[in-house]
Amino acid sequence: MNLVNKENRTNRRRNRAFSPLFAASLASHDYDFYGESEFNAMMRTERKRTERSKKPLLLMLLDAAGIGKGRGGRTAMERIAYALCSCSRKIDIKGWYKGNEVFGVVFTELPSAEQKIKDKLTGKVMQALSRALRPDELQGIKISLHSYPEEEQDEGGARNVFDLYLYPDLSRENRTRRWSLMLKRIMDLIGSVSGLILLSPLFFAIALAVKMASAGPVLFAQRRLGLSGRQFTLLKFRSMYANSDPKDHIDYIRRYIEGHTEGSGDGKAEGDGIFKIKNDRRVTPLGRLLRQTSLDELPQLINVLKGDMSLVGPRPPIPYEYERYEIWHRRRVLEVKPGLTGLWQVKGRSITAFDEMVRLDLRYVRDRSVWLDLKILLQTPGTVFSCRGAY
Repeated sequence: MNLVNKENRTNRRRNRAFSPLFAASLASHDYDFYGESEFNAMMRTERKRTERSKKPLLLMLLDAAGIGKGRGGRTAMERIAYALCSCSRKIDIKGWYKGNEVFGVVFTELPSAEQKIKDKLTGKVMQALSRALRPDELQGIKISLHSYPEEEQDEGGARNVFDLYLYPDLSRENRTRRWSLMLKRIMDLIGSVSGLILLSPLFFAIALAVKMASAGPVLFAQRRLGLSGRQFTLLKFRSMYANSDPKDHIDYIRRYIEGHTEGSGDGKAEGDGIFKIKNDRRVTPLGRLLRQTSLDELPQLINVLKGDMSLVGPRPPIPYEYERYEIWHRRRVLEVKPGLTGLWQVKGRSITAFDEMVRLDLRYVRDRSVWLDLKILLQTPGTVFSCRGAY
């Protein structure tokens, strides 16, 4: 009996915007049309399936809010739902992306997300809608397409690397973590302000040493990817000679992500099989000391104060590093702000293989809490003083 009641409640949630007669009509044709929460959950599942299969999916959104509020809005919405169900495959997911306002269709298992496929699917949907709606109703629908994985942006683009329309489940999750996120931000503010005040003499001493050691600015500013792939300017004490060519590091990043164990030039393959740059010719003698002690990272307290970073979180990637990521790697910069320290930093730093680093970051994303942050913060000084894995 409980299972029957649960199924009935599920069916009511799916079709609460529709009349009982229309809901029964959908069921009689074996059409599935999901409520907002179910649709979002199934989108999350399909994203994970795409990570494994490498076959893209396409999310089509149909904004019909204006139609739904007009006279005869309910029947018009029913006709739209029926048209979407009738013109799509059984394996495609149809439902409310935003309840009673925005329809969503997830086209799964596509051979590609090329423009010709987008045009074909859009044309098929528009034909079905034109048969179901009056011309004035059809004009009231706004259609947008969103492919997963996201298409590459133009070089130098300032927009987020993630299309947040593809992650409707994240906003729901953030609402449930509202108090935890608020407490984390309070910790970040207290920690960054306290650190900047207490360490100001050390800041001054390092700045003077950097200026005297080599020509160039005291601070090194670099574009990084933060929460949801938003770009920001990360600050560090300069540890390299000014105007150094990044070519060696780009090559290192490629080898590191691909898991190559044989290096060339300034890279060195260690006995643990991890490719790393141990004798980077771009780094100054003082910079080598700053890197080994992680003192070059201290200006990132300013990034924490500004809200670009947190005290604890994944390491923020460089855009050219992100371009090498597999689909599943990208989740490490989707849901949480990058941090000064994190599980990767206290578990091994640069002696950790890239895939293992990503798994540690995803483990933090899954298990994150105020208590875990405090635990990582307490472990960080010991890791820094040991200089283990720092180059």
